[in-house]
Amino acid sequence: MKARARRYKTNARVLRACWRAACLFAVLAPASGCMTLSYYAHLAAGEAQVLHARQPIPRVIADPQTSPELRVRLQLAQRARAFASNVLKLPRNDSYTTYADIGRPFVMYNVFATPALSLRPIEHCFLFSGCVAYQGFYRLDRAQALADKLRKQDDDVWIGGVPAYSTLGHFADPLLSTMDDWSDDDIIGTIFHELAHQEVYVKDDTEFDESFATFVQRQGLREWHAYNQLPPPDSTADQHEREFTQLVLDARKRLEKLYDSDLPDAVKLQSKQQVFEKLRTDYERLRDTQWHGDHSYDDWFATPLNNAKLLPFGLYDRAVPAFATLFEQCNSDWERFYAEVKKIGSKPAAKRKAFLESAR
Repeated sequence: MKARARRYKTNARVLRACWRAACLFAVLAPASGCMTLSYYAHLAAGEAQVLHARQPIPRVIADPQTSPELRVRLQLAQRARAFASNVLKLPRNDSYTTYADIGRPFVMYNVFATPALSLRPIEHCFLFSGCVAYQGFYRLDRAQALADKLRKQDDDVWIGGVPAYSTLGHFADPLLSTMDDWSDDDIIGTIFHELAHQEVYVKDDTEFDESFATFVQRQGLREWHAYNQLPPPDSTADQHEREFTQLVLDARKRLEKLYDSDLPDAVKLQSKQQVFEKLRTDYERLRDTQWHGDHSYDDWFATPLNNAKLLPFGLYDRAVPAFATLFEQCNSDWERFYAEVKKIGSKPAAKRKAFLESAR
């Protein structure tokens, strides 16, 4: 949502889509009165626990109790963090210079929800970070409690585990133990991606923010590989991700057309399930005939499909070509590129959208 060679036991790429959306300001007061003081306290306490668990990476590396595998991984992260600032000109601060062992597989759980016959997310708004299409929890039981409440209202609900998130520089975010089994490129790419959010962030424009950070991640990885005389990053998994995402987006278009029709609700509900069955069949055909048996997304289909499960897709890399073109126009000068991105980001939403669509 997991990404690329990072072979989690569950569907990695879908969860990457989820946690890429999870740039959570866990310590900022909610703007909506629906956000209770209890929820705010939960976020503050959860973030405090993560921050309290941080240890400087050099200390973890020097600790004789640290496993050889983790020591090598953290040494790699140190080099990538320096590369990010020295070469990619990303922020030079304490983010990703510490490590936190949080003792659980996910740091957060995001609850996505929609009405039964709509793809419009039930949003949650924060004072400074804007509105997001999910509500995040540090404890699974609290996420499940909200999910159960929403299901009783006949909403479609999906809970996505979040292995990592960013506070966009408000705190010095650590590398987390939830990332220990990721591939080298996923660790490195995540550092580049999340630091890119610290460099440029446009409130309430997920497509702009995520496409920009995804471009920085991919271009940064290409430069990292070249700098370290490594083979170019394997593009196979990225291609599979794009193809799978397109299947989901096609299904979403069919659902949107269905929900906008004048058919009775009972017929819409029945046809809705047919759309999901077609999505499943299309995936199996793609997997078995073109992907040579790559089963990376099987786990995503292991749980029921619904509207909410489709929400994270489509906003994370569709506009990457626009940023790639801009980078070329800036003669691959990172500082000049960031300055131009900030100029575009300061423009009205319509002009930002025109930019994003310019290379499609």
